[in-house]
Parts: sequence; structure tokens; C-alpha cells
Amino acid sequence: MAWTDSHCHVQYDEVGLDAVARAADAGVTRVITIGTDVAQSVGAIDVVREGRGRGLQLWATAGVHPHEASQGVEGLAELLVSPEVVGVGECGLDYYYEHSPKGAQREVFAAQVGLAASLGLALVVHTRDAWDDTLAVLGSIGVPERTVVHCFSGGPDEARRCLDLGAYLSFSGIVSFKNATPVREAAALCPLDRLLVETDAPFLAPVPHRGRPNEPAWVAAVGAAVAAARGVAAAEIEAATSANATRVFGLDH
Repeated sequence: MAWTDSHCHVQYDEVGLDAVARAADAGVTRVITIGTDVAQSVGAIDVVREGRGRGLQLWATAGVHPHEASQGVEGLAELLVSPEVVGVGECGLDYYYEHSPKGAQREVFAAQVGLAASLGLALVVHTRDAWDDTLAVLGSIGVPERTVVHCFSGGPDEARRCLDLGAYLSFSGIVSFKNATPVREAAALCPLDRLLVETDAPFLAPVPHRGRPNEPAWVAAVGAAVAAARGVAAAEIEAATSANATRVFGLDH
């Protein structure tokens, strides 16, 4: 078993299928490309279809990012039954930029939590400067059995709150940043069977690639940073996070 990038955006122009081929050459065997609105979710599904035979396995999610919450969720449910789709999201709350009103964000997030639960799909959660409201929405509706807090950027307290709800924590290149001590502390305390790694490509390239567009090939650098935070070999993180991705996203079906 090799590395799984549990969250990136292959359909974005800054990534693309050439990056998928480079990831396969780097020992990445599985990639999940994430939708951020209905149009981008269609793009994610299309790129999965186009990417067959590129040396690794590809899946998609379909969802509406909080930045795009003003668009609503019309047309999303139809995409979620596509065989390429293994999750709902990314969805959630982002009060840092607040590109969509907070009320619209909460409504659209709640709708997608409900879709994930009713369809038996994984839920991929984005949260920034909105921990209390994010966890309140999840708690009020009921946390889907397979819920991932992607690009985890909190510290130990936030990690424990998410874990107490049954969520998985997915760590991005942030865990390798010099000023990200709380994120490393969260990575160290996360149970091994609730841990995922991702690139979030093209964003948040890990050390030593900072300043460049990120790509799935570099998920191993994220895994190495998590391993260093936990004081274990990278191979342990590689095996555990790939097994967890299989379980969370149902990749063995």
C-alpha cells in the first residue's frame, strides 16, 4: 500500500492530469479530487473519467464550498449518485473571508450534512474561524458516520472536539510550516485510525516546496511531517492513512 492523497483539486487548471501522472511516478496510488461548487464538481467527475489509465486510481467528491454558498445546492444531489463520487463536500463554514453570508453558509452546510447522511457518503468539512458554529451544525443534525475535517488547522483543543464527535482529521502541508506548532500537536494526539493526509493541491504546498503550486505527488512530504510530529516512521503513516482513506471513502467497493 502506498500514499493516498485524500483531498486535492485535480480539475483546477493549476493541477491537471499531468500532475496525476507525476504523482503515480512518486508512489501515490490513489487521489480524491474535491468539488467546490456544482460546476467544479462536474469537472471533478469528468477528470476522474479522463484520468483512467494514468497510473493511479482517482475518485471525486461533489459539494458546495462555503465561499460559494450563495449559489445554493441546486443540481448537487444528482451528481452525488455518480459512480465516481465517494463523498459530499467540501462544505462547511468560512468566517475568515465570508464570501457568502454566514446564514447562507450554515443553511447550505446543513443541507449537505443531510445529503451525506441520507446517501451514506463521506462528508468532507471545511472550517475556518468558525469552529463553534461548524460543530454546532454537525451536532444539531447528527454527524455522518464517516466525516472528515479536511486541512485541519486547529490545535489540540479543536482536535479533541472533532474527535469526540467521531470525525477523522486530515492534515495538509500546514503541518510542515514553521509556525504551525499547534497543528503538529494535534497530529501527534490524533489516534492513528482517525488520521488522513492530503495536499489540498494547488494550495498549501508543504516544506520543502513552499511558494510553488502544490500537487498530489507531494503528499509524502505531508506524511513525513506528520510522522515527525508523532515520532514514528513515515511508512507507518503511509499505511495507516491509506487504510483510513479506504474505510472513510469506501474505496474498496
